[in-house]
Amino acid sequence: MPADTTTTDGASGEIAGRLTVDTGTSAREIACRRITGKAPTIVWLGGYRSDMRGTKAEHLLGFAKSHGLGYCRFDYSGHGESSGRFEDGTIGGWTEESAAVLNSLGKAPLVLAGSSMGAWIALNLVRRAKEFGLEGRIKGLLLLAPAPDFTERLLLPKLSAEQRAAIETDGRLEIPSDYSDEPDLYTRALFEDGRKNLVLDGLIDTGCPVTIIQGMADADVPYEHALTLVEHLPHHAVILSLVRDGDHRLSRPQDLDLIGRSLADLVETAGEMA
Repeated sequence: MPADTTTTDGASGEIAGRLTVDTGTSAREIACRRITGKAPTIVWLGGYRSDMRGTKAEHLLGFAKSHGLGYCRFDYSGHGESSGRFEDGTIGGWTEESAAVLNSLGKAPLVLAGSSMGAWIALNLVRRAKEFGLEGRIKGLLLLAPAPDFTERLLLPKLSAEQRAAIETDGRLEIPSDYSDEPDLYTRALFEDGRKNLVLDGLIDTGCPVTIIQGMADADVPYEHALTLVEHLPHHAVILSLVRDGDHRLSRPQDLDLIGRSLADLVETAGEMA
């Protein structure tokens, strides 16, 4: 992993580094952690305002170690340990950072595990694989409570006329969060850039198997959104698992067990495709 600084975490055994993306005033330092192992390498793509130290990201680290697989997790700019202001982030920018991290891993085949917004970024990476130099490398997608196009399809319809006006006039909107004492922040740039990165505007030819896990008690991403996503996936190997009492976090022991079993199947299939 090319990085400005690299150290080894004795507790986790991960190589920790910082990867510089872009130049000049647009440069961002992305904090990354990885372990080496056999292919495919699993890459964790977190959700909006989450970081790489979360329960599911840690669980995938344990999964990778137990199976001798490579694993990489990182924070988008404005998240966790990476540099930058959160309010400056956009889907397009975070996708570019993700592509830079993937390219830093060499040429190994990849299985992307994307949670919520991370699933949108994973689908964006697949659609733009040739542009990012990733063509043929992404061998599987694990999408957890996927929220592709969430700004346009999930958030915007819920906003009042006053809230929409605030975005236009103030350039930002703060909404109380169910997961943090700090409010969720949505900027005009996030919405405008989101429209340039929509993936549910046509078929998404992933070229690889896709497994979706969606909670039916998810208050943030209704399970119908996962059904809509499936309609846009023409690949024959698409599996949708609905967890009747699962919420948006999907972090209970039984959820993590399902994630592990689903990932094991994807890894096996990816090995056959390599």
